[in-house]
Amino acid sequence: MKITLINFYSALLTVLGALLPAVVQAQDLLNQSVADQPPSAQRIISLGGGVTEIIYALGQQDRLIGLDQSSIYPSEAQALPSVGYYRSVPVEGVLRLKPDLVIASEQAGPRHALDQLRSLGLRIESVSDEPDLDSLYRRIQQIADLLGVSQRGQLMRDELEHKLAHSYRYSAHQPSAMMVVMRSGKLFGAGRATAAAKIMELSSLDNVLNDLKGYQPISAEIVSARLPSALIATKFSIQSMGGINAVREDPALRHAPAVKNGRVIELDDLLAQALGPRLPLAIETVRAGLRD
Repeated sequence: MKITLINFYSALLTVLGALLPAVVQAQDLLNQSVADQPPSAQRIISLGGGVTEIIYALGQQDRLIGLDQSSIYPSEAQALPSVGYYRSVPVEGVLRLKPDLVIASEQAGPRHALDQLRSLGLRIESVSDEPDLDSLYRRIQQIADLLGVSQRGQLMRDELEHKLAHSYRYSAHQPSAMMVVMRSGKLFGAGRATAAAKIMELSSLDNVLNDLKGYQPISAEIVSARLPSALIATKFSIQSMGGINAVREDPALRHAPAVKNGRVIELDDLLAQALGPRLPLAIETVRAGLRD
C-alpha cells in the first residue's frame, strides 16, 4: 500500500509539473489581454439623441460631460453642455470639454470634422443608427460594450424585443396616416426609410407617403391626393405652428380626413424621429390617439 501511494503522488507531481508552464502561460496571456484594454472612459460626449437616450437607459449618465442639440431626452440631459448639432460637429466645441471618449451616431458628421478629432488623439466610436429594429438592437449593444456594461445591454435588448413582440398586432385594415414635422418654418412629411415610417408600420398604419424617401415638403395638393385618416405631428412642430388648433387650421392640412375626424396625434420629437428604448411607448401613444 505504501509503495502504491508513493507511486500515485509521484505520478501526480509529474502531471502538475507538466501543467504548470501552461497555467503560467495562460495567466500571462490573461494579464496581457487586460493590460491591452483601454481604461474605462469617464468623460464621454454623446453625438445623437438616440445615443444619449441609450446611455441614460443603461444608467451611465454620470459619465456624460457633453452632448449635442438633438439630445432632448431625458429632460435632465439638457443641463449638460452642448457641443452643437451632431450632423455638423464643431471641432472646437468637442475639444473644449476634453473627453476621453466620443460616442457618435453613424449619421454624425461632417466626416472631416470627426477625422480631425481622431487625428488630434480623441477616441471617436461610431454606432449603428439606421431606421430599423436590427440597427436599434446593434446600437444598444455597441454602446453597452463601449461603456463596459455588456450584460446590461443584452438585458435591455431582450426586454425591448419582448415588449415589441407583445405589442405587435396584425390588422387586415390599416388606417392611412401621415407624420409631419416643422423644420425652418416649413412643413415636411415622413416618407420611407425614416424612423417615423417604421413607427407607423409597427403601429399597423399605412404611411401615405411611403412612395417618397426621407422627409419631403408638404403641400395642400399632396395632402388632398393622399387623404390621411390619421395625422401625427411632433410636439415641437405643434408648438411652432401655434398649437393644436393652428395645426387643424393649417392650409396644407385642414382638408385632410384626419383633421375632420379629430385624429391629430401629438408625439414627442425624439420618439417620432429616432428609434430608441422607448419605441413601445411611441407605438402605444399612436394607438391611443387612434382610439380617442
